[in-house]
Amino acid sequence: MTALEEQAFSAEDFLTWEAGQEIKHEFIAGEVFAMAGASDAHVTISGNVFAALRSHLRGKPCRAYIADMKLSVQAANAFFYPDVLVSCSSADAARPDFKTEPVLIAEVLSPSTAAYDRGLKFAYYRELPSLQEYVLIDPDRVGVEVYRRDASGHWVLYPYGVDEMVEFASVDLHLSVADVYEDAWPAKAA
Repeated sequence: MTALEEQAFSAEDFLTWEAGQEIKHEFIAGEVFAMAGASDAHVTISGNVFAALRSHLRGKPCRAYIADMKLSVQAANAFFYPDVLVSCSSADAARPDFKTEPVLIAEVLSPSTAAYDRGLKFAYYRELPSLQEYVLIDPDRVGVEVYRRDASGHWVLYPYGVDEMVEFASVDLHLSVADVYEDAWPAKAA
């Protein structure tokens, strides 16, 4: 990732500035980063996960959001656009522009961001006290990784492959890997 602007923004300045932009930008500690477009598989997988979560959460206090909803990570002075997030917070439900208390975040990996999504971005997300699960989905190789915070605060990896059911414990949903990859099957299995 390369910073877009030379001058540092405050979080408030960023929100004002970005509202007038045609493309999305992430914000980290005063720096602004333009976001690239996504592949067909990336968009399809994100949509599949969002649709399953949206349907499952209908009538419940939790809400699912897809790629255009900003997430504020105040401890990192940052704003991100996760592919999918779920919040069960009444404060988040009342806030129209960004969310701060997700229980689940899902990111579909891309070649240019996979290392960042697994590393520094995950470190930022772990600063969110509400976050219970972080999901990584590889569009090029069948594999869903769910990192779940355990009772002692440690993050434990739960990998899922072909013919398995992915557990999203934070929202009590089981979803088949086939449903995650519907219409977007990669050539290789993990």
